[in-house]
Amino acid sequence: MSKGLGRGLESLIPTTGQIEKTIGLKPSDINEVPIEKVVANPNQPRYTFDEDALSELAESIKTHGIIQPLIATKNGDKYELIAGERRLRAAKIANFKTVPIIVRTYDEQQKLEIAIIENIQRHNLNPLEEAMAFQRLQDDFNLTQEEVSKKMGKSRSAVANTLRLLNLPVEIKRGLVDGKITEGHARAILSVDDPQKRMDLYNQILADKLNVRTVEAKAKTLSAKTKEDNSSIYLDLESKLRNSLGAKVKIQPQGKGGKIVIDFYSDEELESLMEKMS
Repeated sequence: MSKGLGRGLESLIPTTGQIEKTIGLKPSDINEVPIEKVVANPNQPRYTFDEDALSELAESIKTHGIIQPLIATKNGDKYELIAGERRLRAAKIANFKTVPIIVRTYDEQQKLEIAIIENIQRHNLNPLEEAMAFQRLQDDFNLTQEEVSKKMGKSRSAVANTLRLLNLPVEIKRGLVDGKITEGHARAILSVDDPQKRMDLYNQILADKLNVRTVEAKAKTLSAKTKEDNSSIYLDLESKLRNSLGAKVKIQPQGKGGKIVIDFYSDEELESLMEKMS
């Protein structure tokens, strides 16, 4: 269990060791449930499942059984899965008729948090799935990045960097999910502001099989060149505005926006500027 997790959430998710030692559990807490009565978790943050890995898990389950019970909530005559979807899928492949279930009661936020934590601990989520899960916590439950970081046992900067992956173009996101690039590559690409230069860098990574350190260096160079290009553009615009208005003009970029500062030294100059801009 991650040391960063709060004790409240940590106590909600029994580990294999805890189950084997029956800490906090009685035999009656584990129910053998018909597999057709177990439904998938609608809050499952994971969208992709490796079929080969599932087949391997199914073979292991055939031999050793399901060592760690699944966790679910009771919903009518159905059991809504909270943790253990890989085990459930593998059990179906292995033609199990029943699966061991621990029934718990959670609210919707806890369901999502537990599903995310389980997948993170097992390294089951790809970076984009993790980013989308963090975004859901923010959007659905009005959590700040700081609150998400505390619940997930991660630093706020780690959560912020993961969320930034959602700003990637669709093609680059697909490359990240498909394993064509790593999360390190993706973060380096994000440091380049120009959309076309991002795509050019991505295509160069694929063509030349660039490592992360090389991409970071290239991204730094591209960003510096973009700033130089923008500086030249701003100087040209300042000159045009100065000639048009007959006053000193300064363009001050700030992020994706900025401000234009026009100097005047008397009420008469201000009135003249207003007339020229009207």
